[in-house]
Amino acid sequence: MSGRRRRTPVLAARQHRSGTVLTGIFVLGLAAVWAAHHALVASDWDTHTTSRLSMVWLALFFVFMAQTLMYHLERPRKLTPRLLRQLDDLHVSILVPAYNEDPGYLKLGLESFLRQTRLPDSVHIVDDGSTSSDYADVRTWWLHAAQQAGITTTWQRVPNGGKRHAQAHAVRVSPEADIYITCDSDSCFAPDAVAEVLAPFTRPRVQSVAGIVIATNNRANLLARITDLWFTTTQLVDRSGQSAVGAVMVNSGPLAAYRADVVRDNLGSYLNETFMGQPVMFSDDSLLTLYAQERGLTVQQPSAVVFTAMPEKWSHFSRMYLRWMRGSTIRSVWRMKYLSPARPAFWLHLLRWFQMFLVQMVTIWLLLVEPIAFNNLPPASMLWVPFLIGWAQGLRYLGVIRSDERIRSRALTWLMMPLAIILAWTALRWLRWYGIATCARTGWGTRQNGAEVSLGGTGSSPAPPSAPAALTQHRTGPAPVAKLLDPESEHTLEIALPRR
Repeated sequence: MSGRRRRTPVLAARQHRSGTVLTGIFVLGLAAVWAAHHALVASDWDTHTTSRLSMVWLALFFVFMAQTLMYHLERPRKLTPRLLRQLDDLHVSILVPAYNEDPGYLKLGLESFLRQTRLPDSVHIVDDGSTSSDYADVRTWWLHAAQQAGITTTWQRVPNGGKRHAQAHAVRVSPEADIYITCDSDSCFAPDAVAEVLAPFTRPRVQSVAGIVIATNNRANLLARITDLWFTTTQLVDRSGQSAVGAVMVNSGPLAAYRADVVRDNLGSYLNETFMGQPVMFSDDSLLTLYAQERGLTVQQPSAVVFTAMPEKWSHFSRMYLRWMRGSTIRSVWRMKYLSPARPAFWLHLLRWFQMFLVQMVTIWLLLVEPIAFNNLPPASMLWVPFLIGWAQGLRYLGVIRSDERIRSRALTWLMMPLAIILAWTALRWLRWYGIATCARTGWGTRQNGAEVSLGGTGSSPAPPSAPAALTQHRTGPAPVAKLLDPESEHTLEIALPRR
């Protein structure tokens, strides 16, 4: 054994579709209905109150079952030899913006491009003015490795301008591309990720395709486990349901593919988005998805998997989630303004807001109005209902088979669903409403002291996939400055730039 050469493990994952999972979802759903009914009957409430709440739980159960049906209608696109030849003729370019990324994570992602069953035709890396490293060793290795693999590549270093501007630099040097794949600098593609994310483009109406994002560091600590559970389940429940009708709302930055014209034709507005007079420095993925929605279908390919680093500290996670909520609010305004009512995405967007307000009102009624106005405390047994529904939907998490993790470890994470639900109903709910109320704060807290996560396990958690503040010219002074946001106070900082 000592003489054997150890091989570097390859990160891979696939979705396992099983009738057992579907059966489990329905069984746990029925158990949730039984628990709610038992709680209402066993309570001391009068007939009128019990009947009213029974209707509420019945309605929520039908919404749950309708959602379950929708996300089980999603199917990965399968290809015939003729369709494969069509996809082989497409020029596929991967855009990789990098800012103060850990070199280990960056190299891990680039290595994954070389292992693809369908190699990309070109890869364009843009170092967005990093201050922590110039990636000299990674760059030298990559330029040689890409040449050996027959992949056209460029590596640019540009003044710090943010993720959108870094992507624009990559777009401008790849005019031959038919498909752009966006990824983050800490993304690691599963070996068939490129081939799978391309498959839906055999349908002419499809304009963008989302992949499934799972955590590279999912066993780092409790927060990383819960985040991976919550994020993976959300993709395979909410987004799979949207994909079934061609109306995915947001593609995740670590792996998303777009028809090239969607990006090129909207590059000007993409780089200059403003909200209430302020430049928007985050939510770039949802804006590209909105451009795609205006032209056709936006879908998800559940067999296209990417690994990425998730936050390991609450401070990083909360800032990430707050930016998501602010960006989601701005996107809602744009969908109402620009999406046609003929698009399914328009109505799904309205339904999500209606469902969110309905859940808030039911919660307030049960926890405040009934106890205060009618002296009716919610039965303790009713607390099981959200946990049973959460476990039912979380069975989709167990359907993702990873090469680096045993099923018993994933089952342990799945059992933590009550913690994820408590987090969602407490801290995340407050952050959601605070993000909605402060959506006009459109700046981006940048990583100013180097990478927040390292591949070796040192450092803290990664910044979410998006961009720092835009590079601007000072209007009064002769020297150019970069306007950045302090990640803690979100106050604007001005940093003088050297002249060329």
